[in-house]
Amino acid sequence: MLPLHLQAESHIPLYVQLRDQLRALVHCGELRTGDRIPASRELATHLGVHRTTVANAYAELESEGLIQGHVGRGTFIAGAPARQFTPPPRTNGNGHGATRWESLFADDRAEESLSRLMPEIPADSIGFVTARPSEEFFPVEEFRRCANAVLRNEGRKVLQLGSSDGYEPLKRVLMDFFREEGLAVRNEQLLITDGCQQAIDLVCKAFLRPGDGVVLENPTYPGAVAIFAGTRVRMLAVGVETNAQRTGHVGLDLDALESVLMQNRVKFIFATPDFHNPTGTAMPLAERRRLLEIAARYQVPVIEDYIYGRLRLRGAALPSLKSLDRNGNVVQIDSFSKIAFPGLRVGWCIGPESAIERLRLVKQSTDLHTDQLSQATLAEFVRRGYLARHMAKMKKVYLRRLDAMENALQKFMPEGVTWTRPEGGLSVWVTLPAGFDAGELLIHVRERGVLYIPGRHFYFQNPHPNTLRLGFGSVDEKRIAKGVETLSELLKVEFRKRQRGARGELHTHTRVALV
Repeated sequence: MLPLHLQAESHIPLYVQLRDQLRALVHCGELRTGDRIPASRELATHLGVHRTTVANAYAELESEGLIQGHVGRGTFIAGAPARQFTPPPRTNGNGHGATRWESLFADDRAEESLSRLMPEIPADSIGFVTARPSEEFFPVEEFRRCANAVLRNEGRKVLQLGSSDGYEPLKRVLMDFFREEGLAVRNEQLLITDGCQQAIDLVCKAFLRPGDGVVLENPTYPGAVAIFAGTRVRMLAVGVETNAQRTGHVGLDLDALESVLMQNRVKFIFATPDFHNPTGTAMPLAERRRLLEIAARYQVPVIEDYIYGRLRLRGAALPSLKSLDRNGNVVQIDSFSKIAFPGLRVGWCIGPESAIERLRLVKQSTDLHTDQLSQATLAEFVRRGYLARHMAKMKKVYLRRLDAMENALQKFMPEGVTWTRPEGGLSVWVTLPAGFDAGELLIHVRERGVLYIPGRHFYFQNPHPNTLRLGFGSVDEKRIAKGVETLSELLKVEFRKRQRGARGELHTHTRVALV
């Protein structure tokens, strides 16, 4: 039998492990063109996995042209596909070998990059993949008026180099914006960034060294994990509770957090208390106060990701960690990406003056400053009241879509499937019964024109393969219902298969006992 070893505890789905190991056996010469490989049922029995796992691996290898099945004869190796990132040797004009750039890479980035997690969605598919604004409602005409006004009145100024800490009119507009929300921020406490992604990167460059400990929610935003991993810090996982009935609260597990802080030297706590990505949970007020008290007691600053904080769709608003902070322990990062236009890449950091000054110096050496035309146009967009009107409109849209999502889940999902009940944000977190793999299920769902992100992509430790995220912001109500119904139908098919298998095993055991 082939030397195959699958790891059930890995975050990589079993069929992907099997596919990659078979591919590697071909590349190393262990399997050659014409060799016969075991039938799916035979290999599944040998490996102790469901036959579907092997069938899925074989289907992908056959689509690559690596194997080929013949009715009545079996499945055979058809040939080795071209290997990625290993081009054949080339020579330059002097006869010397060309540089293999991949050999110079400074770190090992995961195969599943952010771009692969958010593929382009075919027009005829229902994509629950993203948790971002719906572009169909972008107020393009209002934005164009603002851009024209900026170019007419201060075009030469905004097209010149500017200040690293941000375009002054935008900073003034934002400070007024914060003041209306009850948060007093001085100019020296505000830094304009290229979105939250850059803000996290600046924090890493300004304050972290390889080996430093950083607490992250698990699961969490994959973009944050990628940046922290590139900094080579020790990422310390603290779970996120999604079932309030089980523990009495949702959000970051503060008992686990305190245990981690007692046992480790920690530089930062990275938290998303409002409509956490991917689970959609929001920490209750008492838990927010306790988080700040724990952070102060252990003298560990908190990086608060507030990017979804203004997308509360129902329920009473809660104060942010930054607005509750009395000790200067919180740096809040935020962006226009979820409330307006993701493509402009304009965000900000709010924090103590000394921290913001350090971040400004790092930003200066990174990109000089954020694009000034975007900053100036957004300042005009806010000043004219367009942002406030757009946000009010979109909250109504997203509430309808969240209601449609929850109604569809309630109507179609089989018993045993659970999901979060977020009061805002743009996604719902679904948990399948133990033993199900959302990654393997996606293969079948995708064939029916429905896409989502398996939950394992959001974990950096101890992944739960039976979870998935459904983003509803960019899908209308009818398509939400249709997509959830399709997903539910395939789940029910899998449920019935497992029930038949369980009855078959019980029948076999009963016969053995009678004998």
